[in-house]
Amino acid sequence: MLLEYRPPQSPYLDILYQDEALLVLNKPSGLLSVPGKALEHQDSLQLRVQRVFPTARTVHRLDMATSGLLVMALTLDAQRELNWQFERRQTQKHYIARLEGRLQSQAGAIDLPLICDWPNRPKQMVCFSRGKPAQTLFENIGYEENATRVRLTPVTGRSHQLRVHMQWLGHPICGDKFYGSAPDEKTERLQLHAAMLGLRHPQTGQWLEFRSPAPF
Repeated sequence: MLLEYRPPQSPYLDILYQDEALLVLNKPSGLLSVPGKALEHQDSLQLRVQRVFPTARTVHRLDMATSGLLVMALTLDAQRELNWQFERRQTQKHYIARLEGRLQSQAGAIDLPLICDWPNRPKQMVCFSRGKPAQTLFENIGYEENATRVRLTPVTGRSHQLRVHMQWLGHPICGDKFYGSAPDEKTERLQLHAAMLGLRHPQTGQWLEFRSPAPF
């Protein structure tokens, strides 16, 4: 359930790349990727894009609180091809996050199955008996005051995967109201950003890589 949904209005759309087949956008934290069910939750990246590009189609999503790179298709054929790439893990992506505390490990892999925590949805939880496989690679890239900056590479794409896996490391993502400490004056938002996205162009097959620096 979304409470006091107040999506950012500026910039209304941040388009990083555009051609006849696809768009690559920088989604701000606080904006839904697709419309919610309630009328007051209709404002979303998808809705905003379709006002300018009526044929735009969603390929993948980011959590409302997560910012960063997101691709949308402009034709049905492009959507099919991009969906195929995501489903078969042909794309590449990594995220930058700030974790609570000082992470001692320099790198590693987390393999913990996830399932929806139904009474507390949309929260997810680890469940070894019924959870779906979920794997995340992490790399420690620097220490900050009471925090650790990491690069996260999701091998699978489960809902809230990075957030739950970091919680299980004992270092939730800063500003995570579901799995860690609530945002404060120093962390006004979830400190998780989709910083790199690589894929093959759905028409030409050319490998494309896009980057967006973390805004925190």
